[in-house]
Amino acid sequence: MPMLTVMSSRGQVVLPKKLRLALNLAEGTHFVVFFEGDNILLKPIKTPSVSEFSKLLARARAWAKSAGITDQDVADAIKTVRNKRP
Repeated sequence: MPMLTVMSSRGQVVLPKKLRLALNLAEGTHFVVFFEGDNILLKPIKTPSVSEFSKLLARARAWAKSAGITDQDVADAIKTVRNKRP
């Protein structure tokens, strides 16, 4: 359902209350912003729960193991990146 809103002089856009309630968006919600041409997409960033994060971590570890990535490979990669910092 189309809804209208207006951008302020500071670039702020108010999301209509009906939309905020429907998507359970609260004050302080962070968004990632995509644009293409004259289209703008706001995607809420939701912090995963501890159990969701644990599942993601398990999947990542399983993938790394199947790809042959070791704990030492990860430690070496982190060291390399940290050494490149200005």
